[in-house]
Amino acid sequence: MSAPAGMIDYWCNAFTPDRLTPWNQAINNQGLSLKIEREGDEFCRPDEMVARMDAAGFATLIIPASDLRDAPEVDSFEHVAGRIDELQAMYTAFPGRFKGVWSVDPTRGQADVDHAEAMLAEPWCLGLHNHTHSWDRRFDHPDFVPYYQLCADHDVPFVMQAGASGGNFPHECGHPDGIRQPATDFPTVSFLLSHTGAPWVAETIALATEFDNVFIGTASWPVRMWPDSLVNFAIGDGRAKVLFGSGFPTTGHAQAARQISRSDLDPDLVTAITSKNARSLFTRLSNP
Repeated sequence: MSAPAGMIDYWCNAFTPDRLTPWNQAINNQGLSLKIEREGDEFCRPDEMVARMDAAGFATLIIPASDLRDAPEVDSFEHVAGRIDELQAMYTAFPGRFKGVWSVDPTRGQADVDHAEAMLAEPWCLGLHNHTHSWDRRFDHPDFVPYYQLCADHDVPFVMQAGASGGNFPHECGHPDGIRQPATDFPTVSFLLSHTGAPWVAETIALATEFDNVFIGTASWPVRMWPDSLVNFAIGDGRAKVLFGSGFPTTGHAQAARQISRSDLDPDLVTAITSKNARSLFTRLSNP
């Protein structure tokens, strides 16, 4: 089976060459055994990425974006996120190929909530995003409630990294059980628990089964490393609940296309995971 055309990557970190150094610094500082340079999946210019997307079958990349604070820590997610001017430039130069989700900063109170609402007015912005482990706040922390309300008001999803941190960040804040109260209180908001919720994959699947508005994203986990429990969920009751994400550069797009083409998943399921479910969740994707 070849990888289908029109695939959507719901979580692709900023990919331009200037982001390679921050990634290497963070990996070294946190002692991670992570290979981020692969032939055919290097950091590149936007036009080069479009050519790669065309070859691999990707229609759209969704990039988390944030501001860069005055004195960010070297390992801060802000270093590898997109910027407003970058998203606007790529959105304009390559219509339909690059969109974004705005990454919130719950330490800044109402000023950040207002800023997030302004970002939702940008044509490239599809929803809100939380790099969970940067803030050490569970998903049910009161600081996130105003952002969930924004998502409800604007009919957009909220994407967050679930599970343990890959580095030396706090872990417990990413436990998927934290989504239980938000999913109950905001039934019209779609919550996308990213990174499979590992190592709490079983709990993540249980929550996605229990709540109509809880979904599972695979970002940073290559197809060949998806646990059997997640694959079985996708094959069965979770057919409309699992979304493909690369987490670039931890998974590259050429690499993903190769693994998808070699997988045993049936073509209809692959289409659901790589495009149909994302188009249902991100209601603004069809906007020009």
